[in-house]
Amino acid sequence: MSLPSVATQIVLKNHPAGFINPEFNKLDSTFAVKHASFPKELKEGEVIVKTLYLSNDPTQRSWIRSKLEKRRHYAKPIEEGSPMRSLGLGQIVQSNSSRFKPGDIVYGIILWGDYSVLEDTSLYNSIDTSLGLPLEYYLSVLGMTSLTAFFGLTEAGDLKQYLNSPPGKGPIVCVSAASGATGSVVVQIAKNLLGASKVIGISGSSEKCQWVEKLGADICVNYKDPNYQDQIEKFLGDEFIDTYFDNVGGDILSFVLTKVKKFGNVVACGSIAGYNNREALKVSNWGEITVNSLTVRGFIVTDYQEHFPKAIGILTDAVKAGKIRTDGAYHVENLHGHDLIHRLENIPKIWNKLFEDNKPNGKMITRVALDI
Repeated sequence: MSLPSVATQIVLKNHPAGFINPEFNKLDSTFAVKHASFPKELKEGEVIVKTLYLSNDPTQRSWIRSKLEKRRHYAKPIEEGSPMRSLGLGQIVQSNSSRFKPGDIVYGIILWGDYSVLEDTSLYNSIDTSLGLPLEYYLSVLGMTSLTAFFGLTEAGDLKQYLNSPPGKGPIVCVSAASGATGSVVVQIAKNLLGASKVIGISGSSEKCQWVEKLGADICVNYKDPNYQDQIEKFLGDEFIDTYFDNVGGDILSFVLTKVKKFGNVVACGSIAGYNNREALKVSNWGEITVNSLTVRGFIVTDYQEHFPKAIGILTDAVKAGKIRTDGAYHVENLHGHDLIHRLENIPKIWNKLFEDNKPNGKMITRVALDI
């Protein structure tokens, strides 16, 4: 596989103080296009990767936040002038690594662009293409978002003891952003692997809620409906939630804290309500945590990296058994444009859809390469 003369990449131009500006060539543009030369010789452990697919994740917004306290963040912040990065799938073009050879399809942290020169430590593993599974599975139902759902429930949410429970004999679980990449898998793991007696989804439209209920939620409420809190209270009756899987923070978290049982668990997975507006993250019912002895646990999925192989095995079996659905689990966005630069300029625009009301259900994946 031959290389172009240079790699074309999207770099961070300005740290956004609020909402990002995904347009290019503006004074306040968040991103810019930059060319990078390939080294004449790869250092030991380096590889050149052709980008195939990019994962779109809300957490990337925190990587580019201004005034980020580096010592307290799980990921290295992206500095102005540096390439934007994300989880993704790529193909090894050249290698000076004992782990990967040319032609391997790899999964890990790669750059927004057509090619990346990377240390092999940024790549988690190669993909066994002999299984014949669509590559998109490895960024969705068998990817990091599904692992996040799995470990969030079983470890951070303290529900591991319910694995393989009979249907209806498990806990009451509630999840926000239930139509999203992680939330939609939380619904299915809770219902089909943990035997949840009740699963409550919270999403942003009646259409999304219909889809969440098809996945197995007993009820899904639209948080834009002024009566959504009453709907949850009516559904629960005299019962309370065992584990709440929080992806948003803010007002929704404030309400659900009043519905979690004494000694119950809150999984702090995400805070999408405040990625562009920190004020929207405020929690007004913090006292509920104290008076009801709740456990609130934040986590990063890589905390459990040593257990990934076992979890992927469980998830793969669940997919094969139809307990985690693949239809509608992901949405692929293609890059359009009359040349490479104009095509790549669509990458941040697609990513920014995560923060819009009309984002698609499930995992949103960007297809970069044309010849997959």
